Amino acid sequence: MGNNASNVSAGKPNIAGAIWCAPKGTTLPTDTSTNLDAAFKCLGYVSEDGTTNSTGLESEKIKAWGGDTVLVIQKSKDDSFKYTLLEVLNEDVLKYVYGSDNVSGDLATGIAIAVNNKDVEEHAIVIDMILRDNTAKRIVIPDGKISEVEDIVYADSTAVGYGTTLECIPDASGNTHYEYLKKGE
Repeated sequence: MGNNASNVSAGKPNIAGAIWCAPKGTTLPTDTSTNLDAAFKCLGYVSEDGTTNSTGLESEKIKAWGGDTVLVIQKSKDDSFKYTLLEVLNEDVLKYVYGSDNVSGDLATGIAIAVNNKDVEEHAIVIDMILRDNTAKRIVIPDGKISEVEDIVYADSTAVGYGTTLECIPDASGNTHYEYLKKGE
C-alpha cells in the first residue's frame, strides 16, 4: 500500500464542546457517538494551541562488550495532556482548576475561590474532536489529575487562561487513556 495523503489530518474541536470533565468513576463512553453521562461538564473554549498529548517514555539501553545495544528495557511511561482553558468565568472551569470544594457561589451572586494547598480531586475527562472527512475522534481518560497550572497572566494584550497539565493515572486494566475513531458520513 504506500503513502496516502488522505490519512493525514488536523484536529479541530467538536463544535458542541471539546473537553468535558466529570467526577472520577462516572460512566465512560466506549465509542465516538455515545452521549456523555449528564455528570460531564463542558470546560468551554480552549486556546488555539489545542491539546498536546505527551508520553514520557523512559528506557534503559543494555550494551554488550564492544558497545552494541543488545536490549532495551522500558522503565516507565507517563501519559499527560496539556491545554489552556480560556473560559475563566465558567464555574466548571474554576472548580476543575481550584477544586470543587474551593469554589462557591455563582457569577450572578458572586463567586468565592479559596486558593490553598488542598489536593484537587481526580476527574474523568473526554476530549472530542473532528478529523479529516468528518471523522470523529474521542479520547477518554478514566482517571486524570491536574499536575501543573501555568502562571496566570492578567494583561490587556492577552486572554486570561488556565494552562493545565493533566496526568493520566492507569485504570484497573492498566490503561491511561483510550482513543476511538469513526469516519463520518
